[in-house]
Amino acid sequence: MLAEDPDVAEQGITVVRRERGLVLYGEVESPHRREEILRRVAERFPDLPVTSDIGVIRKQAPTQVEELP
Repeated sequence: MLAEDPDVAEQGITVVRRERGLVLYGEVESPHRREEILRRVAERFPDLPVTSDIGVIRKQAPTQVEELP
């Protein structure tokens, strides 16, 4: 559903059915995209609780140097 929707076209999300609902795993490029994915899944499966373990990855290059010990 997420991969075939032209407005989402997201292939990096894994959906797992658990006893008490659905759990979504993966990473997306923005909080807005994560919310849109969660909204669409909740609309498609209104009787199932949806839990998100979707992280937001950084799109831009780092602005600070990472210092290692």
